[in-house]
Amino acid sequence: MSLSVPSLPRRAIRLLRTSLFTQIACALVLGVVVGRLWPDVGSAVQMLGDGFVRLIKAVIAPLVFCVVVTGIAKAGNLRAFGRIGVKALLWFEVATTFALLIGLVAGNLVQPGAGMHVDPARLDASAVDAKTGGGSLPSTTEFVLHALPESAVGAFAENSLLQVLVLACLVGAAVLHLGHTKVPAILPAVEQVQEVVFAVVGFVMRLAPLAVFGATAHLVGQYGLGVMSTYGMLIAVCYGAAVLFLLLLAAALKAVTGLSLWKFVRYTREELVLALGTASSETVMPRMMQRLRHAGCRDDAVGLVLPTGYSFNLDGASIYLSLATLFMAQAVGVDLSLGQQITVVLMLMLTSKGMAGVPGSAFLALSATASALGVVPAGAVALLLGVDRIMDSMRVATNLLGNCVAAFAVARWEGALDAGRAKKALSGEAAFVPEEHDGTAAPGPDGTAVPADALGRHQLVQPAAETESGRPVRTD
Repeated sequence: MSLSVPSLPRRAIRLLRTSLFTQIACALVLGVVVGRLWPDVGSAVQMLGDGFVRLIKAVIAPLVFCVVVTGIAKAGNLRAFGRIGVKALLWFEVATTFALLIGLVAGNLVQPGAGMHVDPARLDASAVDAKTGGGSLPSTTEFVLHALPESAVGAFAENSLLQVLVLACLVGAAVLHLGHTKVPAILPAVEQVQEVVFAVVGFVMRLAPLAVFGATAHLVGQYGLGVMSTYGMLIAVCYGAAVLFLLLLAAALKAVTGLSLWKFVRYTREELVLALGTASSETVMPRMMQRLRHAGCRDDAVGLVLPTGYSFNLDGASIYLSLATLFMAQAVGVDLSLGQQITVVLMLMLTSKGMAGVPGSAFLALSATASALGVVPAGAVALLLGVDRIMDSMRVATNLLGNCVAAFAVARWEGALDAGRAKKALSGEAAFVPEEHDGTAAPGPDGTAVPADALGRHQLVQPAAETESGRPVRTD
């Protein structure tokens, strides 16, 4: 007797009901349609996207704190944690420098701004001030001081990730120094708070399709689709340069860890579509931390590398900044010499590190670079106002993938990556189940129900393992 096969409509409804990726993709398409046909409605539903981002940001600081504290305490070696931080910063600097150079090379070869013949006198610099709120990027001294918490409560209240990270490192080091005998209740309490935070993330993630719909409808309603043709060459060059950088990143990931970036993209497709739809990589940081842990990265590596990368490893922003600087110069008819372009790279290597969390940071960095060169009018930054939001998708995707690759690479470098576990996770052999799951049943690799207990706390059916270096990795 043959089993009945569900009809196509029933399968589509079931997929729409159970697959977050399908829900987000449909919301993205619906947002484009609504924004195109009813722009006023698109502006009205912007609050859906903004509200979702606010809810996610509310849990990022406590999540980072808990993951880093538990990671340090369970690693049992403060020196190893310090090595992870140094190696992460080294990787970030090399990656962002390559990104800046790729942007400059692409801008010189294609010259997207050539032939525009823009009159600098007719540019409205006040529009840039309105976009940035009259702010400025912090100096190196201000950036370092701002990374140090003035108040423990203030670091969480202001949602300053670097300050929370510093606090977490100090608390984790203190717990490690005192030992579990003197403070036996601290680590279990932090772990329990972490579980609660992950549960909250799970609740909020159910609203992701609404957030994508609202953000997309607002984008299309406000800017329209005509901007794609007006700035078509610049958009194409930026996205092409990003693809080239990601190919180099994929080669680096394969060489260092043996993992496939394409498989990782498929593995995290829900998070990537959500980040693109909301134009914010912060919205998926909690889920990305879960994904990386499930894929064999040790807790301390994930907890330190990923949050730090949000401030120091802005690969997509680096590509955009170097390319946009050349675009402005070409649009107003200024030919930058090789020495001036080297100055651009050196300037952006510094200014891009202080961009995270600053409103209109890309325009501030471009204005500072133009002022430092002295040959490109600062008002030329206004040329990019209409296209900046379109570039968000490129920046978000590249920044996010760059930080995840950095986490894999640094973990492998430090012996904190279980490569076998990672390959199983990325190939779909070990089903990922969000940690907010109720523990009753979870979809297995083939879509059938599998008891969550059988998958283990981090959803992988395998015994405790060690890395090739012999150091144990967490598989509880």
